[in-house]
Amino acid sequence: MKRVITYGTFDLLHYGHINLLQRAKQYGDYLIVALSTDEFNWNEKQKKCYFTYEERRRLLEAIRYVDLVIPEENWKQKVTDVQEYHIDTFVMGDDWKGKFDFLKEYCDVVYLPRTPEISTTRIKKDLNKK
Repeated sequence: MKRVITYGTFDLLHYGHINLLQRAKQYGDYLIVALSTDEFNWNEKQKKCYFTYEERRRLLEAIRYVDLVIPEENWKQKVTDVQEYHIDTFVMGDDWKGKFDFLKEYCDVVYLPRTPEISTTRIKKDLNKK
């Protein structure tokens, strides 16, 4: 069984997220999503989510491409996660290109193109205009 992992906040879930998850799942049989916790988002990224970690986790678990959701609590856990979950492929959006190449020592690293016309940041900006 080939195992794939991706990381993210997945706030204001939209079709760009679904595209990423669908394409990530194509790299293996089992997709793990490491979901940024509320504390990690605030303390490390200065991001306040609309939905709580539990709400975002429930949304992700309802998506057919996702097999397991685990918490992302810090930047450094990626190597540990890859080893603990026996990951074959690490997948991220191409806005992170090159940032996780250090994982190539442990697994394949793939950067997928983002869905260009949609993002959580864009949704928030558009809603603030109204």
